[in-house]
Amino acid sequence: MDRAQIEALLTSVREGSTAVPEALERLRNLPFEDMGFAKVDHHRALRTGMPEVIFGAGKTPGQIAAIFEHMAQAGGNVLATRTSAEAFAAVKAVEPRAEYHELARAITLTQAAPMPGKGTVAVVCAGTSDLPVAEEAAVTARLMGNTVELIADVGVAGIHRLLAQQKSLKSARVLVVCAGMEGALPTVVGGLVHAPVIAVPTSVGYGASLGGIAALLGMLNTCTPNISVVNIDNGFGAACIASLINHL
Repeated sequence: MDRAQIEALLTSVREGSTAVPEALERLRNLPFEDMGFAKVDHHRALRTGMPEVIFGAGKTPGQIAAIFEHMAQAGGNVLATRTSAEAFAAVKAVEPRAEYHELARAITLTQAAPMPGKGTVAVVCAGTSDLPVAEEAAVTARLMGNTVELIADVGVAGIHRLLAQQKSLKSARVLVVCAGMEGALPTVVGGLVHAPVIAVPTSVGYGASLGGIAALLGMLNTCTPNISVVNIDNGFGAACIASLINHL
């Protein structure tokens, strides 16, 4: 439960529309719920402003579904990243309202309207091959209450495609820029805008790209000062930071 949900619950108790035993039952699993194989942190949204998210890699479809179901029962929005169609089938069996975002490999459930961000988060990617990481960022940012504009396939090899998007780039409050290969796109974007740029190196590229290490090092060595860098393929982490900035 996040701050708004707890405040609403306490208000309903004060007004008499929710009985005290019912409120206690809803608060019973704070700050976390021990499921044996997982300890679900229902309190995280209250502490950090962002709910716990299910990282699907390494978990079985059944484990993902069980955690997803318990988080859904707590009443908040739910996000599972790095999942599969098999995991979604398991989740759908216990939570029919869940949605699968195939390209992002994410499963979401929206139950409550999050506090809206103050501006637009632009998610920019260099090539179509970077879209899975960009989509992960876009799905995450939208679930956290942000207006998102996805700008795809505007890499520096055809820089006129990027320059044609300057209106959207300059109107964004914060930008997430995903690129593989040599990772030059965030530096170019950073030189065009007066907003924070969160650079995401992707594992896209030929042999010397070293699975995204070349792009990571290039972004870390950028000469553009308004750029910060997250880990390789971490569209989720970039979106979390972008959302925090956009809600300030």
